[in-house]
Amino acid sequence: MSKILIRGAKVLGGEPQDVLIDGATIAEVGTGLSAEGAEIVEAGGKVLLPGLVDLHTHLREPGREDSETVLTGTRAAASGGYTNVFAMANTFPVADTAGVVEQVWRLGQESGYCDVQPIGAVTVGLEGAKLAELGAMHESAAGVTVFSDDGKCVHDAVIMRRALEYVKAFNGVVAQHAQEPRLTEGAQMNEGVVSAELGLGGWPAVAEESVIARDVLLAEHVGSRVHICHLSTAGSVEIVRWAKSRGIDVTAEVTPHHLLLTDELVRSYNPVYKVNPPLRTERDVLALREALADGTIDIVATDHAPHPHEDKDCEWAAAAMGMVGLETALSVVQETMVETGLLDWAGVADRMSAKPAQIGQATGHGRPVSAGEPANLTLVDTEYRGQVDPAGFASRSRNTPYEGRELPGRVTHTWLRGKATLVDGKLT
Repeated sequence: MSKILIRGAKVLGGEPQDVLIDGATIAEVGTGLSAEGAEIVEAGGKVLLPGLVDLHTHLREPGREDSETVLTGTRAAASGGYTNVFAMANTFPVADTAGVVEQVWRLGQESGYCDVQPIGAVTVGLEGAKLAELGAMHESAAGVTVFSDDGKCVHDAVIMRRALEYVKAFNGVVAQHAQEPRLTEGAQMNEGVVSAELGLGGWPAVAEESVIARDVLLAEHVGSRVHICHLSTAGSVEIVRWAKSRGIDVTAEVTPHHLLLTDELVRSYNPVYKVNPPLRTERDVLALREALADGTIDIVATDHAPHPHEDKDCEWAAAAMGMVGLETALSVVQETMVETGLLDWAGVADRMSAKPAQIGQATGHGRPVSAGEPANLTLVDTEYRGQVDPAGFASRSRNTPYEGRELPGRVTHTWLRGKATLVDGKLT
């Protein structure tokens, strides 16, 4: 394999350095480096980060290839600076057996744009009634370590307890979509002032918070790991903060859209803003940013949820919930966390690469940018400013809430084990 010399990159936002890649590995980091025959990439002060890791991606394949495929989804991931994504289980058929998770894993291997780690369903068919083949999925070629019924809540406390007990055997983690189903029947948006004025069914904060409270106590009781998907309320932050203070093994994620957008946008009745959990209030947004900064929330995860045009270009009540996010996540984090002074680029690398890799046990990802480490890297032009144009997305779907919005930063290069997947903003 060839050598690549990245010149003048701000590693984790620090002083400019050179980084030499030799094959699949970082060979050297320093200043004034040279290597005969190496391909030269002039970074010009761009920020170099470890390849991003997304613990929460919907790739839709098998079954909904009209929305996304493993190939198009991983191309979108590479465009956004990701080298590893965890694919949620709500496919058709559901990823609740060794056969289905192995299929998704092999499709990821074939795509070559980033590593794909399937997430296994907690219950058969996501129906919440019977545990899925957790052990078989873990022992499969896919080596599943994260289990989730995302899209649905594991609402039965006994089933949740059994799942937490089961995954302890191999240090797995249950990732919970915290939504009490009875409290959210007919819900269309956040329950609050705006929902009352618009006359839309409300999704109350307590529907999320009550499930998180139950599950951190269950995790403490059985001594297992629980991860909270797309945490969205100020109250949820306080419960997770309390649980961590007790030593409970809980981790949590926030999405980029919950760091930036509020329920005021729903006044437009544009279904592009319809998402689960819903956009919350400005107070919630500010609490989530502070919690991500202080480590109460461990990671940023995209919840990339592609939908075909017809599922979003309709009246609000009939529209599907979800937003694409892989190609805009880093820009939103730059705007909400870096440019506000809440995180530096080393903090971004921690929340978007190192920590998600640790939670999901993604070997070879989320590693330091230093000699001897795998060359999973992304180069970011942080000075760039531009309007979001979904026509240029690599994703098969276009349901972004940021169309026409100016966001900072642009990923120019991504390398997966030393192989370029994105060069000068274009997929290889």
